[in-house]
Amino acid sequence: MLGEGTVNPDGEFKISFGYQCNAHKGCSCLVPNEIENLPGKFPRNSSFSRLSGAALSANATLANTNICNGVIREEILPSWDSPNSFRRIPSSPSLSRLDVLSSSLQSSMSNLSCSPATPSPPEYDSSSLRSMSSPSRNEGFLNAMEVQVAGGAAGEDRVQAVCSEENGWLFCAIFDGFNGRDAADFLAGTLYENIIHQTNLLDCELKKDVTGASNDFYPHGPFQYAFEGARNSQVEKPPEGTFNKKNSSIDNSTKNDPFPDSSDSFRHGMLDSLQRAVSQAENDFLYMVEQEMEDRPDLVSVGSCVLVGLLHGMDLYTLNLGDSRAVLATYDEEDSEMKGCRRLKAIQLTDCHTVDNELERTRVLSDHPDDPAVIAGGKVKGKLKVTRALGVGYLKKKNLNDALMGILRVRNLISPPYISIEPSLNLHRISKSDHFVIVGSDGLFDFFSNEEAVKLVHSYILSNPNGDPAKFLLEQLVGRAAECAGFSLEELMSIPAGRRRKYHDDVTLIVIILGANQRTSKASTWV
Repeated sequence: MLGEGTVNPDGEFKISFGYQCNAHKGCSCLVPNEIENLPGKFPRNSSFSRLSGAALSANATLANTNICNGVIREEILPSWDSPNSFRRIPSSPSLSRLDVLSSSLQSSMSNLSCSPATPSPPEYDSSSLRSMSSPSRNEGFLNAMEVQVAGGAAGEDRVQAVCSEENGWLFCAIFDGFNGRDAADFLAGTLYENIIHQTNLLDCELKKDVTGASNDFYPHGPFQYAFEGARNSQVEKPPEGTFNKKNSSIDNSTKNDPFPDSSDSFRHGMLDSLQRAVSQAENDFLYMVEQEMEDRPDLVSVGSCVLVGLLHGMDLYTLNLGDSRAVLATYDEEDSEMKGCRRLKAIQLTDCHTVDNELERTRVLSDHPDDPAVIAGGKVKGKLKVTRALGVGYLKKKNLNDALMGILRVRNLISPPYISIEPSLNLHRISKSDHFVIVGSDGLFDFFSNEEAVKLVHSYILSNPNGDPAKFLLEQLVGRAAECAGFSLEELMSIPAGRRRKYHDDVTLIVIILGANQRTSKASTWV
């Protein structure tokens, strides 16, 4: 399947990126147009075996604009985007991506407005920001001597994947932009670096908390200590359970953990670090919008949903704002007595932040008791269905709303902000029953329920164990969209982006196959 591509409207075959490591411990492979064998150097500690991603464009959108003086478009995103393969980034003394942003952005980083439940993040020091390839191994578990990176855009969607063979972790993110691509591009250029910085700060805090511990005792820092302790305890019987940050404990997560206090501190700290990174990105983006809205008032309406998945050892962290989803496919243990036949069920790991969610609708209404028109026409202030998102400043600040003219301006902005930046955070402990995870933007779930998506991926994996389930699921979606519109597949795909938005949204998805028996990874973009 490595040479297989997807036909775009122009009849070309195009694979956006692909990456494969084979099952032999001593060899790893990068997959551009052909397989390149490279000597293996690092231990295989991760709990996933394959990664498959695909994206389909429906919106017509301009390439990234000159936000941040064009630095994101010209210097940052090109190093993320890899149209033909995952790219290995070796250790380098180069500056951080955040370091190349303007000094005005750096000076704004101390003016933060985090949610009341989260302490304000520490002020950034540009000298402490590192690139993803340059930090030493003992400065945080996301830092590595080298990583594999891939990313790209489909309409207003952005997708990223970063994998460390060295440290055994996987980072993936989907940014579903709306009213333009600027917010999604900004996240693609900065959020990963923000997370690295926050985890470095957490690492320093944990080092201070480990009393009487020398560098000789914890040679790779508390992150490695917590990771090794949890990993070793999971060899025979992986603990299972799901933790939501709103709860007071991690269910079953420390059952077999020889160092429960340290591991719990690490996990809670990781969830806080993810939230701080998103709050940082929000403040940075809105600051840049305020700097540039005189020339581009449309920026005040630009926003993005955020979905981040971080797989570290047997822990799967998820963060989301908006209506993208992470869905876990796991075997129901209750059916295990049926002579080895077990039922695969779908478990949604993320919350849906829209006015259609009764809990979210109630929260929005209770947050604005003096506004009788907080929800109008099934949308927040008559403008937006999602209730949590990055950006969309005109629903958060009066001065940004005032930048709009005429009917675009929101009338009676009584009690902003109306759109929350507080994410839903979740930690799931991977168990032997867990099979795969589907991470997707809302365009996927416009056509498939969680159960339908899981069933399709599972059936495909059974018949094509080395195939590309994300590409298959995307093809099934296109077929269903064509059927709903009364078109043939060819007729639907011949409609140009922009006009095709009438029949389906931008769709971006990643399928993560759990387990460590084999490592193959591919992704494709259909535009």
